[in-house]
Amino acid sequence: MRSYHGNLGEGLAGLSVKEHDIPVPGPGEVLIRVRACSLNYREISILFHGRYPLPVRPDFIPASDGAGEIVEVGEGVTRVKPGERVMASIFPQWIDGPFSWEYSAQLGGSLDGMLTEYAVLSQEAVVHIPDHLSFEEAAALPCAAVTAWNALTSGQSLQAGHTVLTLGSGSVSLFALQLAKLSGARVIATTSSDEKADRLKALGADEVINYTTVPEWHIAVRELTGGRGVDRVVEVGGTSTLEKSIKSIAFEGQISQVGWLTQEGATIDLKAIAYNVFTLRGIAVGSRAQFYTMNRAIAAHQMKPVIDRVFSFDEAKEAFSYFKEASKFGKVIIRLP
Repeated sequence: MRSYHGNLGEGLAGLSVKEHDIPVPGPGEVLIRVRACSLNYREISILFHGRYPLPVRPDFIPASDGAGEIVEVGEGVTRVKPGERVMASIFPQWIDGPFSWEYSAQLGGSLDGMLTEYAVLSQEAVVHIPDHLSFEEAAALPCAAVTAWNALTSGQSLQAGHTVLTLGSGSVSLFALQLAKLSGARVIATTSSDEKADRLKALGADEVINYTTVPEWHIAVRELTGGRGVDRVVEVGGTSTLEKSIKSIAFEGQISQVGWLTQEGATIDLKAIAYNVFTLRGIAVGSRAQFYTMNRAIAAHQMKPVIDRVFSFDEAKEAFSYFKEASKFGKVIIRLP
């Protein structure tokens, strides 16, 4: 079998293919033939920027997201059986409940990830694929979709008729849009172009604000909500957008902070915080229980993720370059033989 290996901050120069014997699952473990994996911003942060808030071991196998089929099970495995299609849960030890440091071991970081032809995981770390999804579509879910689901459903309950604000057209924002609509919410989205605005509307966005032509987009959000503000913001931008998100949120609303896509420094006007009453909640992907619940909703509504482009396993380096440099709309997938 073959697998890709990388190191923190070494970029594509440090990404290499190695050959191994196909591993044998031990007690409580399963052997997965990986059929597809997907890329997230975390991979760029680890490989290219050399920074990540959780430990990254040397010579790790990248990619937290993967889907495949069970080919062998170890002694005592009861949750799955050979032939079943599964996805990997990023935090194998986080089954349910609040996140804590004891659950922080993660695929594609402190643990080997899914950019490999075969992977051994604990039976507790796998989730069944909804029947209507392909391996490529399923591989899009574990990080971005679960993060969006956590952002929408944890803390304050999202209800039908609530208004959700999503920022941009990254994968978390696209999933947040799709999942919010499944819940009966109204969605206001921001984006950088009229072409992307049309695509967001096609996905179900009720209103879209072009932030290049409307830089004070928080004012437009207030106008679209009759001055009230939105009930939930899925915040992905960082300090460059957080102040405007705060100015967009309704009293007792919730902002779910999902990482920091922008790295430049910025300040936040403390009056924006003092003049509102809201909850700011950090998000760390989600538990296996949240993954399972999200999959039930996806299956019930036959929802499919947006895929931008699919690369072959041998084109993995090209996939990383494309993900890092291109203007994407949807997930970048690597398909395995």
